[in-house]
Amino acid sequence: MTSIFKIHYHAQWGETLAVVLNDKKYPMSWTEGDVWEVRVVNFKACALKNYNYVVLRDGIIVRTEWSNHNSEPSAEIIDKWIECPIPGCPFPRQHQAEIFDEPRFRGAGTAVPIFSLRTSDDFGIGEFKDLHPLIDWAAATGQCIIQLLPVNDTTRDGSWKDSYPYSPISSFALHPLFIRLQDVGVKQTAKFKQEQAELNALQDIDYPKVFAAKMKYLKQAYVDQGIKEIKSRACQKFIKENAFWLEEYATFCADRDKSNKEFYYWVQYHLDKQFLAEAEYARSKGVHLKGDLPIGVSADSAEGHYHPELFNLDSTAGAPPDYFSADGQNWGFPTYNWDAMAVDNYAWWKARLRKMATYFDAFRIDHILGFFRIWEIPVEEKSGMYGHFNPALPYTLEEIQQRNLPLEGLFHEDPRHPGMYQPLISPASSHLPQWQQESFGAMYNDFFFRRHNDFWKINALKKLPELLSATGMLACGEDLGMIPDCVPEVMDKEKILSLKMRGMTDGNCNPISVCATSSHDMVTLRQQFPNDLHAWEAKKHLWEMLSATSILAIFPIQDWLSIDEKIRRKNRDEERINEPANPEHHWKFRIHLDLNQLKVEGKLNAEICGLLKDSGRYRTI
Repeated sequence: MTSIFKIHYHAQWGETLAVVLNDKKYPMSWTEGDVWEVRVVNFKACALKNYNYVVLRDGIIVRTEWSNHNSEPSAEIIDKWIECPIPGCPFPRQHQAEIFDEPRFRGAGTAVPIFSLRTSDDFGIGEFKDLHPLIDWAAATGQCIIQLLPVNDTTRDGSWKDSYPYSPISSFALHPLFIRLQDVGVKQTAKFKQEQAELNALQDIDYPKVFAAKMKYLKQAYVDQGIKEIKSRACQKFIKENAFWLEEYATFCADRDKSNKEFYYWVQYHLDKQFLAEAEYARSKGVHLKGDLPIGVSADSAEGHYHPELFNLDSTAGAPPDYFSADGQNWGFPTYNWDAMAVDNYAWWKARLRKMATYFDAFRIDHILGFFRIWEIPVEEKSGMYGHFNPALPYTLEEIQQRNLPLEGLFHEDPRHPGMYQPLISPASSHLPQWQQESFGAMYNDFFFRRHNDFWKINALKKLPELLSATGMLACGEDLGMIPDCVPEVMDKEKILSLKMRGMTDGNCNPISVCATSSHDMVTLRQQFPNDLHAWEAKKHLWEMLSATSILAIFPIQDWLSIDEKIRRKNRDEERINEPANPEHHWKFRIHLDLNQLKVEGKLNAEICGLLKDSGRYRTI
């Protein structure tokens, strides 16, 4: 159809407007009376069910509407700019969970990976259905959010390396190990119950054993009833609605396993069904799930295989050398080709986020700095020491020669800008005369600490407003460590919650933040001290964080349990989930008690309720 869109808006000098239909921007023209208009031809009428207007400056979105429009088809559509109707709301966009937009909102929650959950019904590893008692416990104690680690499929060969949740083979597919076998037709035979009991009796996850056992039962269940069930209307509807990623993922897995791709359709159908049921149950109880968006996608993934144009496969992402790692870090996954992604207005990213938004009402952006710049390492190199910034503003040969500096030992060629150079992160400059050391030092400090601030700010603003507008999820950014000044500036503009860890904040931090006692990459609260904490000491530290101005306080489940010496794990050294310094780490942590037990722990629950009520974070539906 064809329509003329009109909207009244008083723009500032240099600003323009565009209407956004199906993620495509149509630039508008100013007319008398501050009315902006554009004639859009040959668009589908369904686009009128969810569209919006944006304000642009130099091609970058500088303002969005509070919510989207929904109009009936017409030759002329006249709209009013939608402002935030909630006085005191700090956010520029409406969230799908209304609770986050309440003025002076403050809440609390629990962080725990799916694989770490435990009930008597699972099979040696946490499952989506295990969220049910956790949701009940959270709601009963006044919590409003449960934060998870990535839940995407990481399967390669079923070995320990597959336990790493930040290396997905698909950014859309859910992990098969999180399925509840009994709910897909697996018969609870004596052998099944024996295997289940043996795996559930283990203190930690035995990932290879769990993988082998669950996949064995899943494949048999597919033969027994999945082949018939996949033809059902519900399953076919799921396949059709998710075809944009499911076909490639299933083919990728079938080629890997020399198997039938319909099996993977069926498994993903049930995973989606089970997870969505828990997400909807959580919402009904006033509890919201928070997901985790890994910054990287592996080269040996479905996306890497079918869409290599979206990635720089000649490089890997990592981090430069610092106090914690003299050699830097090499994370092993390719960097993004943002220029290619921008061609269709980041359609892959928006699809990824919209899929997440079916389950999650909030999400954590892993390494948000990666949306500003990434430390890129040539694929033939292993050490982070040989990396470079991408994007960057490298020096010309003339700039270097003007300072009478040699290239060797001080600079390396920027592979994205041939004939231009970046300073080495660890230069060999000590042998130079004092005047050359000072001259190079000035260039080095300028390059690494000042030169890129506005450049990286613009780079992030090209992407983040586009992506944040794709869903109504509350966005939180992992912004720990040494970050350039442009990062907090952009996060504040877009109202992305920053992360504040215990010991890194004085309690007077920006309210648009999440505070936490520890994280999956850190030692737990009890491990942060020379001697184990008494329950009252642990409670004191939780109170300090709950008293912070951050709108959310989210603690690992281990830290919540630390305030009850009867039920917390006896050995505090067994509480840690990940050790980032160990590349061979096995992700195997499981909580030591059945989640159904939490609902009857009167003393613990009363303590948590009291803490949340006294801190103003207690929430009920």
